[in-house]
This record gives sequence, structure tokens and C-alpha cells, in this order.
Amino acid sequence: MKHFPPYTVTPFYERQILSNEHRKKLRRIVEPSDQEFASRGTLDTSGEEDNTVAPGFQHKYAPTGLILVTGKCFSYCRFCFRKRIVRSGSNEACPDYAAIVRYIRQHPEINNVLLSGGDPFTLTTDELHGILDHLLPIPHLDYIRFGTKALVHSPQRFADPDLPDLFERIRKAGKAAVIILHVDHCGELSPESQSHIRLLASSGVEFLHQAVLLKGVNDDVKSLVDLFKKMHSLGVRPYYLFQARPVRGATHFQVPLARGVRLVAKVMRHLSGPEKTFRYIMSHVTGKIEILNLSKDNRLFMRYHQNKT
Repeated sequence: MKHFPPYTVTPFYERQILSNEHRKKLRRIVEPSDQEFASRGTLDTSGEEDNTVAPGFQHKYAPTGLILVTGKCFSYCRFCFRKRIVRSGSNEACPDYAAIVRYIRQHPEINNVLLSGGDPFTLTTDELHGILDHLLPIPHLDYIRFGTKALVHSPQRFADPDLPDLFERIRKAGKAAVIILHVDHCGELSPESQSHIRLLASSGVEFLHQAVLLKGVNDDVKSLVDLFKKMHSLGVRPYYLFQARPVRGATHFQVPLARGVRLVAKVMRHLSGPEKTFRYIMSHVTGKIEILNLSKDNRLFMRYHQNKT
């Protein structure tokens, strides 16, 4: 149980589940099951330990630095690929900002930083400003990204009257603010979530959407079509559909690759051009691999979308 995330769900998300026609699917995202004990897999599926170049900082892809700003989330997804940092006492999410800034300044090919974890919005707005104190003076950083599911788990976090100033500060520094929003099913999107997304987008925050293809949650045409259409209607650009990773305690969420390819092909037929800008991606130790097609003789075609530096 050491590396299994605790059952933690915000009251808001619990209400969203209870009031939702898709409650069974949403519960599968956050509720523990006996399948976790029978599951195979590893705890570091993408070789993150090897990519760590300073405490709390990873550099896997040339243009991007990743900071694990916290190990905490508002709610914990059972398929999380970083579950190892939640309960283990790991120091992976204890960033040394002096060392991080020094490394970034020595690597001008890094033009963006992704704040991840954990969820960066579990930090206070003052704490996020403190991180920006380190990053914004670096001239070759063009944009700051925030990877989050807080907009569905705890949208009231975005009612903080001081939060707009955080994004405005990034823009005034001549950089872009980008939120990479993790939503796996339309049922997760409450009216409050949608309102905050629209408000932030109208104020100049760029949104990208990513989801994980999950058995029993969204592995059907209607769920994915509805999801991508909804995200586009909110001004959130579909970005990645991830193949579920072979994480210990979570392999029961995996959809076979051949089935995933066929499913994505069917989904694409129901989407307009701007709605199908996402890529079906598999994360690997060597990089991000785009899953492209399946031949008549069941050969799988893939290519590197981004390979490790």
C-alpha cells in the first residue's frame, strides 16, 4: 500500500459524481478497487529518475523543463503515473530553485517550463508567485505551463481574486501563460469548472487539453467525441490523448493498443478539424510516441512525436 495513493476526493468532486449520470465512470477514476492489487507494472514508467538534473527538476525534452512543485493533488486519480511521490516520503517534489535556475540559464534551448507534480494549484497564490520570482527573469523562457486537474476537482480555487494577477504578471514579463487541463470525461465538467475556464481563456490564458484513454471510463466513441467537442467549445484546444501507462496498481485501466487505434479512428470521423487536433500518444522512457495506425495484417504504425534529449 506504500505507493498506492490515498482515497482522497474533494467534497466538490464528490457532489459532481453523485449528481452525474456518469457517476459509475467518474467513481472509477478516483475510487480504489481490488484490481489494484492484481495489477502489474512499475512505478517510474517514463524514466523520470534518469531525467532529473536538479532536485525537483527534469529535463527530458530539449525545449522543456519540468518542475515537480508539489506531490499533492486535490483528489487522487487511481491511474496516476506519479503515485510513487504521494506517500513514499520521496524528495522528488522538493525543488531546489537556485539549482533549477542555474541549470535553465546554462541551457538556452529550454524555452518553457511546466509546473507539475502533484497539482501546482494546491499551492497558494503567494507560493506560485514565489516560483515566478525565480523563473520570470530568465530571458530565454517564452512561456510557463501549469499542468492541472484542479478545475474539475476544486474549481473554487480559481475564484481567488489574486489569481488573475498571477497570469497577468506572466504576460507583463513578455511570456505566455498556458494551462494544460486534464479532463478524462465530460461528466467531470461542472458549470463552475466551465465558467472559470471561459473566464481565464477570455483574459488571455491559453488552454490545452489532455486526457488518458481509460478502460471503463472513456473507451467508447461517444465519451471521447463528447469530450473533445466540449473542450473545443470551451476554447480549450485538444492536445493529447495518452495511452494509459503500465503503472503498478493501474494496468487494469489500459486499453489494448490495437483497440485504441481503431477507437481513435472512429472518433476522428465525428470531429471537425479544430476538434481533432489531439495526438494519440504513448509515453515511453525514450520519448513520446505517436500511435498512428493499424495495418490490415495487424501491424502497428508509430513514430516519435518527441524523443528524449
